[in-house]
Amino acid sequence: MEGFMPGQLFTTSASLIDSVDKKVLVILRDGRKLIGILRSYDQFANLVLQDTIERIYVGECYGDIPRGIFIVRGENVVLLGEVDLEKEDDIHLRQLPIEEILVAQKCEIEERQKREKLRNKILYDRGFSVDFVETDLY
Repeated sequence: MEGFMPGQLFTTSASLIDSVDKKVLVILRDGRKLIGILRSYDQFANLVLQDTIERIYVGECYGDIPRGIFIVRGENVVLLGEVDLEKEDDIHLRQLPIEEILVAQKCEIEERQKREKLRNKILYDRGFSVDFVETDLY
């Protein structure tokens, strides 16, 4: 490869080098959101996060579950971004105990499933096929 210009973007896992030892937000394929300090990675974008928390958002509130050291397989990463430490405290959401968040999350999921079931029934009644597998992630 001929000379990279300063500031040139890498599209490989090499672009993670600037994020090592920094606080990052990682969104996984299953929708979980992890916040931790990126300590290491490899050529497959497998990540090692330290002091990791799993953050669950419900409406205008959130709750954190401490996870400690977390290893993430690269194929499960949807998005990785650096956390701006200066703006982190300006979050306009209310933190609740995780027990309350989990109850609210369960209610939110049940409500979403009811809406989805109703939508699928309406589509089916109008001649559309609603063929999918519950475990489809795509």
